[in-house]
Amino acid sequence: MEYSPPPLFKQGPPALARLIFFVALAIALLVSDARFSTLEIVRGVLGTVLYPLQRAALVPRDLFMGAADIAVTGASLRHENDALRKRNLQLSTQANQAAVLAQENTHLRAVLELRQHIATQSTPVEIQYDTSDPFTQKIVIGQGSQQGIQDGAPVVSEDGVIGQVTRVFPLQAEVTLITDRDLAIPVQVLRTGLRSVIYGTPKGDSLDLRFVPTSSDLVAGDELVTSGLDGVYPPGLPVAKVVRVDKLADTAFARVTCAPVAAVRGARQMLVLHYQNDVPPRPAEPDPAADKNAKGKKGGKAAAKGDKADKAEKADANAKPAAAAAPGAKPAPAAPVAPAKPAAAPAKPAAGQSGAQR
Repeated sequence: MEYSPPPLFKQGPPALARLIFFVALAIALLVSDARFSTLEIVRGVLGTVLYPLQRAALVPRDLFMGAADIAVTGASLRHENDALRKRNLQLSTQANQAAVLAQENTHLRAVLELRQHIATQSTPVEIQYDTSDPFTQKIVIGQGSQQGIQDGAPVVSEDGVIGQVTRVFPLQAEVTLITDRDLAIPVQVLRTGLRSVIYGTPKGDSLDLRFVPTSSDLVAGDELVTSGLDGVYPPGLPVAKVVRVDKLADTAFARVTCAPVAAVRGARQMLVLHYQNDVPPRPAEPDPAADKNAKGKKGGKAAAKGDKADKAEKADANAKPAAAAAPGAKPAPAAPVAPAKPAAAPAKPAAGQSGAQR
């Protein structure tokens, strides 16, 4: 008779094997989602399914905040009403001046034949809640792709830039704040026009202006606005103010600490801008293989030209002696010189002389 343990005590695969399997599965899903966005559809479906549960979980908070708004005293309302009336008067005066300046700007641009600025459309949104990740600076708004929210759209308040939409769901969207360390915004100094890039910090309480030379004219209190060179943010939006500038002798760039102009964590109502830049796209980069082939063809053509030039030089060198001899008649060959005859033998003495000697 075979003994088998009861079903309650039956064991499956070893715990280590299961741990290795699920760790490998998690790593594979992370890599595939980061590289190829394979789970984007699944994430959107889950966000749509869980949206009613999220709204139900936010009901107690909304009731509490509504009760707190009702309990506001009359004195605070009168104070806020006076402040709003003064602010409205200031804005009306600025609006009148802005209308005159806009008319002059339009006339000057027409005279100079410059491109007109495009009016930016916007969608009002409201924050629902913050994300649970303590290492990122992100929030979730209550509008998504069905309301026309697009991925990468800038988010602003009445004071300045708040962040950028980094993930869009059908009914919600995720916004990365400008204090996040992974968000970069091209900016320029309003006073001098110096351009640079501003980043968030790991703590999320300040901003870091990078790539500023130590010789630059930058002081505490300078205002930074968007430059518009990236095609994402419209130019001229307030971003931050310079708080401290540290210029060290052993580095080529200064360390510039800035503070955001807008209340990044305090705003609840914001605007999502639908900015469309009509700057033409960047030209396509040349193919390295095509460059190599073109260089090879150019090298072959240059070698062929060099060979032709060498042949032409040789032909010219051979033709020069023939050309020099052709105009005149051939010179007559010189007659050979006869060798000199040896000197004549001395004459024999006369017969008389010889006989007398004898």
